[in-house]
Formats: sequence, C-alpha cells, structure tokens
Amino acid sequence: QVTVVESGGGLVQPGESLRLSCTASPGSMAHYAVAWFRQAPGKEREGVSSISRGGNTYYADSVKDRFTISRDSAKNTVYLQMNSLKPEDTAIYYCVIDLSGLVYRPLLPGEYDYWGQGTQVTVAA
Repeated sequence: QVTVVESGGGLVQPGESLRLSCTASPGSMAHYAVAWFRQAPGKEREGVSSISRGGNTYYADSVKDRFTISRDSAKNTVYLQMNSLKPEDTAIYYCVIDLSGLVYRPLLPGEYDYWGQGTQVTVAA
C-alpha cells in the first residue's frame, strides 16, 4: 500500500500563483509516473498534468503555458507550479501515481494506482 499526500492548496486571487506538492511512501517518486487531476463541483474529473518516470511531461490544453510539473528526486516530491491562476482553476487537486512509471494515456485517471486525498485550490477576487 502506498500513501500519497498533497499539500499547498489555498485561496488566492486571480493572476496569483500557487505551488502544490506531492509525496508518496513507501517508495521513490523518481520511479513512478505522477499526475495531477482536479475536480470542480458539478464537473467531471480532469487530468491536468503528468510526468513520466523518464521525465516526459504532459499538460491539459486549459493549463498549458501556465502550469509546470516537476520532480525533485532528492526530496521525493513532485510539484505543480500554477501561475496566472483563474477562477476556473478552482477545484480539488489530486496527486496520483502509477507504480510502473509508464502510462500510455497520461491524463486518464484509470492509468493510475494510488490517489491522494486532495487539496483545495480556490481562485477568487
């Protein structure tokens, strides 16, 4: 059993930034494929960004050029840097991992093995 923990959510104004963090134990985040999903009230779960074991990154069109996913293996942490936040980015953000490190459809939820509890991101004036 792997435990995934997200942190870094909060309330910000439009145009501001947040950085989400995700760590998992036991095991090394360097070996996993890791993704961020989000779900807003009344909406379907949406894949936001992912990073493969090899470091390939993927982004939803809605966040491209605003969000950046990265991994710090020394800290066993994956980050989601979110800039130029918009009210429509408001959602619960979930970190998910795939133990094999290789997924074929990186922004589909069924590809992943373990999910965190989520962290709330609210963007409002």
